[in-house]
Amino acid sequence: MGDRYDKFTNIGNLKDKAMLTKQDWDWLAVCSHYQTAVTVQTLLKEGKSMEATAGLESLIEAMGRSEKRALKSQLIRLMLHIIKWKCQPEKRTASWAISIRSARREIEESQEEMPSLNRDFIESIWDKCFQVAVKDAEDEMGKKCQLTSLAWSEVFEDEYSFETF
Repeated sequence: MGDRYDKFTNIGNLKDKAMLTKQDWDWLAVCSHYQTAVTVQTLLKEGKSMEATAGLESLIEAMGRSEKRALKSQLIRLMLHIIKWKCQPEKRTASWAISIRSARREIEESQEEMPSLNRDFIESIWDKCFQVAVKDAEDEMGKKCQLTSLAWSEVFEDEYSFETF
């Protein structure tokens, strides 16, 4: 991370923190949510609310991007396992069913923490996530996938369980 990150790690040096640019705040927020929060806290204690507000704005944006990436990753994982479930019924395992439930739970938790990650958001990334999931599933299965889409109900409502008895 180098010199630029070092600039922010010395909390005692408030003169630099009071002069952070939008780019500085954005960079710091991407590198370390914690260090950004500590810097904002320090500025607030010093009564520098304008500077602290700029840091909070960058931190909120960075955390939002992080949550969106996490939800997208879970949606791809969820779709991938459903695709494999549908394309390779003879190879179904309990682990696939568990992965489907786990990804659904992770998505639900992300939505609880950040309500803007709602159905509209998921639908806005649906096609791109499906294409990535298909490619990953094909690589894992070693064969082409014949599915051209997945419905909302297949991804979020249908039951996938593996019974060995």
